[in-house]
Amino acid sequence: MTPKNRWPWQKYALMALPVGFLAVFYAYPLIGIFQYSFNRAENGVFNTIIAALSSGYTWKVIGFSFYQAALSTLLTLALGLPGAFVLARFQFRGKSLLQALTAIPFVMPTLVVAAAFNALSGPRGWLNLGLMELFSLDQPPLQLENSLAAILLAHIFYNTTIVLRSVGEFWGHLDPRLEQAGRTLGASPSQTFWRITLPLLAPAIAAAALLVFMFNFTSFGVILILGGPGFANLEVEIYNQTNGLFNLPLAAVLALIQLICTLGFSLAYSFLSAGLNRPLAQKPISYTQSRPASWKSKLLVGCLVALMLGFFTLPLVSLAARSVVQLENERGRRGLVEPTFTLRFYEEILASTNRAAAYGSPYRAVLYSGGYALATTALALLLGLPTAWVLAGSPNSTPARLLDTLLLLPLGTSAVTLGLGFILTLNKPPLDLRASPILIPLAHTLVALPFVVRSLTPALRSIRPRMRQAAAILGAAPLQVFRLIDLPLISRAVIAAAAFAFTISLGEFGASALISRPEYPTIPVLIYRFLGQPGALNYGLAMALSTLLMVVCGGAMLAIERLRVGTEREF
Repeated sequence: MTPKNRWPWQKYALMALPVGFLAVFYAYPLIGIFQYSFNRAENGVFNTIIAALSSGYTWKVIGFSFYQAALSTLLTLALGLPGAFVLARFQFRGKSLLQALTAIPFVMPTLVVAAAFNALSGPRGWLNLGLMELFSLDQPPLQLENSLAAILLAHIFYNTTIVLRSVGEFWGHLDPRLEQAGRTLGASPSQTFWRITLPLLAPAIAAAALLVFMFNFTSFGVILILGGPGFANLEVEIYNQTNGLFNLPLAAVLALIQLICTLGFSLAYSFLSAGLNRPLAQKPISYTQSRPASWKSKLLVGCLVALMLGFFTLPLVSLAARSVVQLENERGRRGLVEPTFTLRFYEEILASTNRAAAYGSPYRAVLYSGGYALATTALALLLGLPTAWVLAGSPNSTPARLLDTLLLLPLGTSAVTLGLGFILTLNKPPLDLRASPILIPLAHTLVALPFVVRSLTPALRSIRPRMRQAAAILGAAPLQVFRLIDLPLISRAVIAAAAFAFTISLGEFGASALISRPEYPTIPVLIYRFLGQPGALNYGLAMALSTLLMVVCGGAMLAIERLRVGTEREF
């Protein structure tokens, strides 16, 4: 039997690994929680669904989910597309650092993003402290807490990098001679953009917009912290119905609605992503990019770079600064709260016992989160490597597209519902894992796996087929080709994928909020506990823990940028 005849069998065998993992740790808990929830419905499944869909409050939650996601996506495109143009067409000093800086928020936990904006514009944030000092005010003048504006700003901050990376990379490789030909035929710059450039960019823009919309649609930590009790999308309402009211039938209906929407988003995203693989006239960035020459281009680049630096830096700097500042209880000369520098909150984290232990030990939470992240990284790489190999070898085949869609489903499924499904279904041999510490890495792997696959797939596609063919001619089996040819060439991408998985595990909050045991909290769970408690110590510990996560995520993002292999940028 030739290697060519053996390949389809091996391909489907490798696909069985991620499909089996998704079946056991995604589909099974999800079906289990739906079954358990609907069995508790007093009026039957269909009557429960009809009652939920007949409720005005349910449609209010659904409507807000779509409204805030659509508005956040439009505002993200408004900032991201001009930024993508600058990154695609111009070379300037500090460009690599800017790209890494704008990407840091995406790998940060949403809870940390919420904490960063709280430190910047919250009641005890720097903007309010400065305005109170400047105008001798007793109350914070900016009331962004529990507002739609705070949610939108955090979503833009979190997701702009998707547009910058996806659209910017695609735009940066378009042959500029296409635009030059239009200008030669008499088209104005605006006509050239609308009739030539935009149609070529349309699949990339649509795919990026859909992905941003999906992340906004399923947003949890940002809306829970910054939106407060006045705002609830589907994910937050599922959490409220499950954790607060224990109304599992209604939570199951909402989770089912979200799952159906997510499936549609995932299928549409896979279809749009396939459009990016169509042949186009592409050139290397050394050919398409140049330094700004005219005063107009210099002004455009300067303004956009300054805007992005300010927007992406201020929340991060505010978070770090707030973690080393304590607001004294005594009043100043004009009745104002005086901030003083302190390392007390970091000292409390490093102490194995402290006064915050009633809500969980920060020191132990750091240790537990690190252990969970290492286990998640190992498991995500074990599943991600063979999955990426399959997707890279046959990107346009129906099984590969189906697998790609399945991998996206956990990203849009209610993490709260999935976490509760873990508790209810994984409690009998041979999967009696409810009290096992492996339960959290399993949940985190569901979220990390798509990112790992999308980090490895471009690197595998960049390997020249002739290298594999030469090894096969010399008698190497497909697994030997992967071990001896592919793996050494993608080692940098493997490290980058590991960094992705590690940081995602550190920041996962939705499922961890339910399945982590009170005595073994993760860092995001502990941050949420501290933010919900009064007192300067609790708030300072939340800021310090968030800053530590920010530093780790920032370092991981810089490593990912340096270790990236290939010319494709996928989220």
